[in-house]
Amino acid sequence: MISYDPLWETMRRKNVSTYTLIKEYSFSRGTLDSLKHNRNISTATLDDICRILDCRVEDVLVYVPQNPSD
Repeated sequence: MISYDPLWETMRRKNVSTYTLIKEYSFSRGTLDSLKHNRNISTATLDDICRILDCRVEDVLVYVPQNPSD
């Protein structure tokens, strides 16, 4: 599973709020909802996030192995 937990820490560190992403960078609320619920986003969106936050992919997401019985 892909988790976007690192994104929220990176945003705090860079002083960028979800409000800023919506108002200044035209992020949709739907995209932010997908991030909050660890749903799929496009690589273009991932590229936008990395550009806006001036960070690496590792600062946005992490792979968390699922339990094999899932």
